[in-house]
Amino acid sequence: MTQTPDLLDRLASLVDQATRAGADAADAVVAQSRGLEVAYRMGERESLERAESMDLGLRVFVGDRTASVASGDLSEKTLAALVERAVAMAKAAPPDPSVLLAKADQLSDGSMPPGLDLIGPGEPSPEALSEMAKAAEAAMLEVSGVTNSEGAGASWGRTDIALATTNGFTGAYGRTSAGFSSTAIAEQDGLMERDYDYSSATHMSDLAAAELVGRTAGQRAVRRLGAKRVKSQAVPVVFEQRLAGGLLRNLSSAINGAAIARGVSFLKDKMGEQLFQPGVTIIDDPLRPRGMASRPFDAEGLPVSAFAFIQDGILQAWVMDLRSAGKLGLESNGRASRGIGSPPSPAVSNLDMQPGTVTPKAMIGEIENGFYVTELIGNGADIATGDYSRGASGFWIENGEITHPVNELTIASNLKDMFLALTPANDLVRRGSVNAPTVRIDGMTIAGQ
Repeated sequence: MTQTPDLLDRLASLVDQATRAGADAADAVVAQSRGLEVAYRMGERESLERAESMDLGLRVFVGDRTASVASGDLSEKTLAALVERAVAMAKAAPPDPSVLLAKADQLSDGSMPPGLDLIGPGEPSPEALSEMAKAAEAAMLEVSGVTNSEGAGASWGRTDIALATTNGFTGAYGRTSAGFSSTAIAEQDGLMERDYDYSSATHMSDLAAAELVGRTAGQRAVRRLGAKRVKSQAVPVVFEQRLAGGLLRNLSSAINGAAIARGVSFLKDKMGEQLFQPGVTIIDDPLRPRGMASRPFDAEGLPVSAFAFIQDGILQAWVMDLRSAGKLGLESNGRASRGIGSPPSPAVSNLDMQPGTVTPKAMIGEIENGFYVTELIGNGADIATGDYSRGASGFWIENGEITHPVNELTIASNLKDMFLALTPANDLVRRGSVNAPTVRIDGMTIAGQ
């Protein structure tokens, strides 16, 4: 891979070209990636793929107008044409005074904080990934009741990102990622059910054992056999731990500064109000060691730090980049993210709901009749209104015990009511960049038979 100093030198040269071509200011980002992926099914390797790429994005400013362009061709001729095209596009773009580069006193120094530890040791061999996928599927197929496999896969990747701006910022960092998954099919009386399990981490050494993941996938599929339907009613709903993070994604979309500035979020007037029960805290931490979305600075070169967007149930701030903060008359909190060909926009990094004090077993033990959700279907959250409706399957709860599997249900409510009625358990496990413990939400509507 190209060395970091080479990437930064190339970017610095590019933004300098942009100012010579008529831009008042510019920034440029490059992402260099390589990855390896293997897939197994029924003991046979189905695919082995390797990919490498390098992509560059340039954003230029002409007065209060801006344009963004991208290219996967980094030759001098192509980049010269890219600069000319970007400046011409910016001159023709509509004005937007809120789009600007950071001031010098806002910028990070671009250094890597000690202990972030985002790069694992070396690239694994295809054989090592193959053995992981093969072991996971083999353990899955040994589970009684599993009759078929949708396959198992393992992957590894590394991405290096560099950013340079005409306001004096340069910085670069890299991150590795690794993971594998296995998907089982179980059958009973001619009816089939499927389920899966997975593990992901920045370092391969932090992954769960392949055999455990495979066995869990098989057990989950078998457990779903014999599903029944239940009547429509209002009951407590418990979201299993690996699904509960989806509610945090709904929250982060609703408190995204861009949505707030446009007035299209159901939380647009709720700053400083009680959204969750007292005791509920939700923290975004870009500096978590080995975090799946950790970074030393944001996409506009601003410093980053951990921040509790929900503290003791109360909404503390919007998720903001420079543009959304400017529109709202506020200061950015270092949450800018960007794609190669698009301008920055607000986004969280490693977002966690802090665990509560009750165990999932005790939480379920208090429920006379309820629904334990283990799969959600579709994306049924309307951020403008807060209305929430999704297809679901899982298990019925009777007299404090998980009893039989259920399917063909729809769960519905409004996110505002759901957040206020939410109780977190104590079983937070970090599987990705957005995580929550098992949560219980009272009073949701179940549409069944």
